[in-house]
Amino acid sequence: MIKVMIVDDQALIREGLQMILSLYNDIDIVGEAFNGQHALDIIKNINPDVVLMDIRMPIMDGVEATKIIKEKYPHIKVIILTTFNEDEYIFEGLKNGADGYILKDIKSEEIVKAIKEAYKGNVLLQPEVAKKVVKSFNNLNKNNKLTKQAEFEDLLKDLTQREIEIAKLIAEGKSNKEISRELFITEGTVKNHLTRILNKLELKNRTQLALLINNKINK
Repeated sequence: MIKVMIVDDQALIREGLQMILSLYNDIDIVGEAFNGQHALDIIKNINPDVVLMDIRMPIMDGVEATKIIKEKYPHIKVIILTTFNEDEYIFEGLKNGADGYILKDIKSEEIVKAIKEAYKGNVLLQPEVAKKVVKSFNNLNKNNKLTKQAEFEDLLKDLTQREIEIAKLIAEGKSNKEISRELFITEGTVKNHLTRILNKLELKNRTQLALLINNKINK
């Protein structure tokens, strides 16, 4: 059973998501919040596995709430609910450690798929959202080393061949278990490699890594 928390300032959205997700036996809605601050006030008591987080909300928006949640409860997965006109918020959420992004108008089965994939530690980004985030990477301040191709090449040189191999599989959306099977190594070894990769590239999670690698490949 995956415990899910819904955070959105619109009651209609919260009620709609709860109605949709309640149809699935392996998902349990354990709480709702109407802004980021409200989410932080109750999250400790309900201990969700996955948070569906709206971006634009009063008092505290989803970007700031995501940052605090990932700092205090790194095991909790945060999926940002977004629309096409929120590009700057999308990238800020990514920098703050969001585990994924989905558009509010997607089909119910896709929402459920996103929840399950995030819960398993996989990367799941809709193509439309991924394109926007990759564009944001390219438009960052030139002093940011992740936007400079030459410096990014230098970063990759710091990775071992095995680490590059694992990074590419993560960019394909593979879970640690799937990577371990494909490379004939243990999940613990995959996890250790991932930790080193994130440290070397100064990234927060596998979602950032996947976007960065896809950005490099698509250049």
